[in-house]
Amino acid sequence: MTKPNPPAVGIDLGTTYSVVARLDERGQPTTLVNAEGDRLTPSVVLFDGQDVVVGKEAMKAMSVEAQRVAECSKRDMGHRVYHRVIEGKKYPPEVIQAWILNKLRGDAAQQMGPIEQVVVTVPAYFDEIRRKATQDAGYMAGCEVLDIINEPTAAAVAFGFQQGFLNASGVAEKPRRVLVYDLGGGTFDVTVMEIRGTEFLALATDGDVALGGYDWDQRLANIAADAFQKEHALDLREDAAAVGKLWRECEDAKRTLSARPKAPIVCEYRGKILRVEVTREQFDEATLDLVDRTRFTCVQALQAANLNWADLDRVLLVGGSTRMPMIRSMVQQVSGKAADASVAADEAVAHGAALRAGLILAKRNGQPANFSIRNVNSHSLGVVGIDPQTKRRRNGTVIPRNTPLPVTATRVFQTAKDDQRSILVQICEGESPSADDCTAIGRCSVTNLPPGLPAKSPVEVNFHYKSDGRLKVRVHVPKTEHQMETEIVRENGLSKEHLDAWRQHISGMEATEYR
Repeated sequence: MTKPNPPAVGIDLGTTYSVVARLDERGQPTTLVNAEGDRLTPSVVLFDGQDVVVGKEAMKAMSVEAQRVAECSKRDMGHRVYHRVIEGKKYPPEVIQAWILNKLRGDAAQQMGPIEQVVVTVPAYFDEIRRKATQDAGYMAGCEVLDIINEPTAAAVAFGFQQGFLNASGVAEKPRRVLVYDLGGGTFDVTVMEIRGTEFLALATDGDVALGGYDWDQRLANIAADAFQKEHALDLREDAAAVGKLWRECEDAKRTLSARPKAPIVCEYRGKILRVEVTREQFDEATLDLVDRTRFTCVQALQAANLNWADLDRVLLVGGSTRMPMIRSMVQQVSGKAADASVAADEAVAHGAALRAGLILAKRNGQPANFSIRNVNSHSLGVVGIDPQTKRRRNGTVIPRNTPLPVTATRVFQTAKDDQRSILVQICEGESPSADDCTAIGRCSVTNLPPGLPAKSPVEVNFHYKSDGRLKVRVHVPKTEHQMETEIVRENGLSKEHLDAWRQHISGMEATEYR
């Protein structure tokens, strides 16, 4: 009996909300509802004793059990632990993300049958550590992550499909240049893309992994909390449950202000209640600097792509936070173009991921690809070296940012002293020439070098940076037999043993081969 082909599933693993999409029998992307019947699943986790609750019920618990709830864990990806201790435990953020993915996988399986192979999206500006942590989260959730795809790229693919570029008869008359402005709940990305029929080429990307709708909510919360403190001489921000309740009020108020000129926010704390009315003008003024940060990032991305606003055909808005009128006004003002909101703001990224999954599975089955994607790297990758004159740690760039992927690059360094018997290669990510201002992402070493090797002997460091933003490193010492090729040992990653243990605990699946 022939084994059925696995379904093509894409997951937008968001900071505040997550979405799952699949390709139907006609190859059309469609959003799957969760067990609660909703298209969007809150990326919130409640640790209730031995039970773990994900989604809507966990979000409700923020009002009364905030100290047991983990939200916005995506912002902590790349760090060793989540920024708060929960129930006396320090959880790695990828473990919290794994619980969310496990919920999404389980809910989708109720409609489609068992699901293991998925494409997961990440912000374009995620660095190598965060991408690896996302892949680890998928593994712990019982998934085989086929690919990690950038969120703006996924949205552009969904846009191309919607416009007919990916249909058999869809032929683009000319290349289209699109700036994808992706403002989600917790991250912001800009990617400039050129769409040549069925080819999607990223020209440049930029972003901010600590900017999103969450920050607009925070400004509303501060407006309300300041008013409450002025009225009652009490700061409700000192109480986690009161803050959790206020946060939900502010999320609702933010949505209201997108449709109406004013919105009420009700504050409750220690038996005191205050109804604070916030106008759209107040909100706009309080968040002007946040909007300006996104504008500046757009300009930076355009400059990196060697383009001007006039060179663009579309400015595509993606992410739920782009519904705010202030965003659309700013985009139209700086670009001179009406913002394009033709794709579903909350679902386009997941749809693009599902299309990418379909492409990968088709290739595995020997079928021709109906489109192609080429991304660029969002951060420069380099090796830490010592400046021979200043003796300071320097960043020796091997792959500059916005280099088309995949790419292989080599740079030659030198040993520091005579008879050096080992080499430690420290890899960093960032734009500064000072290694101390860059992010250390991992290291590898070559040992047992031959005796008598003179100082300044060449050491070749070769990087192979894949399309999903994952890195392999090869170190070779010419004229010797010493060569090493490996994925780097990451500074903050979980060990294989820990990953396997969490996989069993979260998804109930035994360990499998994992790279």
